[in-house]
Amino acid sequence: MADRFVPGDRVRTRSVDPAGHTRLPRYARGALGTVVERAGVHPLADDRARGLPGAAEPVWHVRFEATELFGTGDHAVTVEVWDSYLEAVS
Repeated sequence: MADRFVPGDRVRTRSVDPAGHTRLPRYARGALGTVVERAGVHPLADDRARGLPGAAEPVWHVRFEATELFGTGDHAVTVEVWDSYLEAVS
């Protein structure tokens, strides 16, 4: 299966509020960022926290401008984001 993203793609993280564990930080939910690189393929940690095997999926380094995440700042933040947390932005 081919990757959904390549470095430079614009993506938006899903805006989710699950009852249990998630590896998508609250401050990054619903945020617009840019794919930097693929960081491997790993089981979805959310599933593993619930005792499920967790389907393996690509994990991406995604760069967010601080203003996108926090409303202020002149720096960027890179977050590891599982593929299923991301939506393509056209």
